[in-house]
Amino acid sequence: MSADNGVRVHVLKVGAVVEETADARTLVFEVPDELTERFRYRPGQFLTLRIPSARTGSVARCYSLCSSPHCDDRIAVTVKRTADGYASNLICDTVAVGDLITVLEPSGAFGPRDLDADVLLCAAGSGITPILSIIKSMMVGGRGNAVVLYANRDRQSVIFAEVLDELARSYPDRLRMLHWFESERGLPTAAALTGLVQPYSGRDWFLCGPAGFMTVATAAATRLRVPHVYTEEYRSLQQNPFDEPARATPATPLGDSAVVEVDIDGETHVLDWPKQTPLLDVLLDNGIDAPYVCRESACGTCVCSVKDGRTRMRQNEALIDDEIALGLTLACQTLPESPRVHIAFDQ
Repeated sequence: MSADNGVRVHVLKVGAVVEETADARTLVFEVPDELTERFRYRPGQFLTLRIPSARTGSVARCYSLCSSPHCDDRIAVTVKRTADGYASNLICDTVAVGDLITVLEPSGAFGPRDLDADVLLCAAGSGITPILSIIKSMMVGGRGNAVVLYANRDRQSVIFAEVLDELARSYPDRLRMLHWFESERGLPTAAALTGLVQPYSGRDWFLCGPAGFMTVATAAATRLRVPHVYTEEYRSLQQNPFDEPARATPATPLGDSAVVEVDIDGETHVLDWPKQTPLLDVLLDNGIDAPYVCRESACGTCVCSVKDGRTRMRQNEALIDDEIALGLTLACQTLPESPRVHIAFDQ
């Protein structure tokens, strides 16, 4: 069923709850037939869940999809309990089969565009969640080779241990697992990781995990001059995307705006675009249900293409230089630089 405050917001039933480790649960959702198209997704994307809160009404949390669109019948996310984490503890302790959860449609820009390319996938802890989706998709739907570096506290902390072992056995010529256990080797360092993954420095790297791991893995990539490094970071949202967005477009002096033509969801809209107002705010103020989650340049949900005209981003954490060169931009950060701009939500 769909919720009332936007076509991208839906209520899904929990079809299964899987205990992955003592601190991690996978929620498997049942998607009604009429929402199948809405919940098509790419490996590496995430769902945003609305979690009830007595203090604020609700909080929003993003959880990566562990399922693969190439081999799994149902969509699933994995949640790892974090110390003092309200949402993760509530989910791990209370969510049961049959529960209804409000979610946004799949979002995010993390993950390979080409499943035939060779990659290095680096994860720590629950960062393995989107990486597993990528692995399964590559092995089943592509021809690329993958090396997976996976760091954990100890062997008992490995999420998806049996699934990863089975994948490695099923694809011995294409998938290599490199486990790093803190209990045996200490915390990973940039120097140690550099030596371990140096043979794969020519591949695209995909990194996901806690801040400390991301720092040392990124440092290793810098030392090895890896050409393309894609990251997925877990952070709390500063705004709740399930709340009705406040009107953001200020009164604009005559001549201090551009005209934007926007292609989205099979429709074309022509709008005035104040020069100091991000594109996403203009769309929402005009009742256009554009995709977004964080509004902070981090998640990549609002990515779109500049087809004509010039724009600039106030900040950018989600796109790499090659993607910007292709014309991609983040609607939540994009301002006009020319009198007329043509934008398409075609990603």
